[in-house]
Amino acid sequence: MSIFPAGTAIAFRSRYREPCRERRLVLEALGIATEEAFAEGWWLIAVDERDLPRALAELEDYSRENVSRPRPKAVRVPVISGGRLGLLCYASLLLGVAVLANGWAFGLDWFDAGVMRAGPVLAGQWWRTVTALTLHGDAGHLTANLVFGAVFGLLAGQALGGGLAWAGILLAGALGNGLNAVIQNPAHSSIGASTAVFAALAIVVAHSMRYWSLMASGWFRRWSPMVGGVLLLAYTGTGGERTDVAAHLTGFLAGLLIGGLGSMLPDHVLRDRRVQVTAALLAGALVALCWTLALASWESARPPS
Repeated sequence: MSIFPAGTAIAFRSRYREPCRERRLVLEALGIATEEAFAEGWWLIAVDERDLPRALAELEDYSRENVSRPRPKAVRVPVISGGRLGLLCYASLLLGVAVLANGWAFGLDWFDAGVMRAGPVLAGQWWRTVTALTLHGDAGHLTANLVFGAVFGLLAGQALGGGLAWAGILLAGALGNGLNAVIQNPAHSSIGASTAVFAALAIVVAHSMRYWSLMASGWFRRWSPMVGGVLLLAYTGTGGERTDVAAHLTGFLAGLLIGGLGSMLPDHVLRDRRVQVTAALLAGALVALCWTLALASWESARPPS
């Protein structure tokens, strides 16, 4: 074909452009000048005639490496059941605490007792990192966390099982609040399950990363769950005047840690009913313990009437 200047020779041809682009990048990276053209149904790469032997050798090596490279095998991603019961417990907990807190049940100020305040948390009142997850400022705040928590919680439950997933979400949410207390000023305060909600999102991301990296080729595809999770965090977790962006970020980071550890558990452990039930009971006991400590601490600190 005479579409290239005199003194050049065709080094590669393909019916598709992508293979030509790949090989042209290889040759250019090696310092071999190339030209690309399309003619009579073929994509062509031409090089200087003096560079032709070297170009052909390099392209042969490139093709040999790509043929010998093993293709990613299909990986079966396990799906664990049991997340629905955990979702029911999650919704019941948030709604129940909302009723008790707004009604000043037992004559106690649940908000003052349970809000996450950085100063008291760092002074030893660690239980506030848990109790704050169950408190909400208004119906809209509560509804948003119920909806998003349900979505991400169910997905996390399919990954780790209901008991382990919701226990992990609780721990990651508390850890996120603790990290937030460390980086904020002592007067900073926050409430809401959103820290745990974004921790649940991160648990799903971390679990997906393990299996996606085994199935996908190319760095972008391998990291696509993380990219999607970060974009979702940015889109849903940074709006609103009263949004505690730092708490959402620390919850997400804590969720990545918990989710990464959870994804390493063997499948037989995740499917063990005793493990799931034990994790769920421990999570419930932790919430009950933290609220007991919070209300007792508030009661003891209240001035006598």
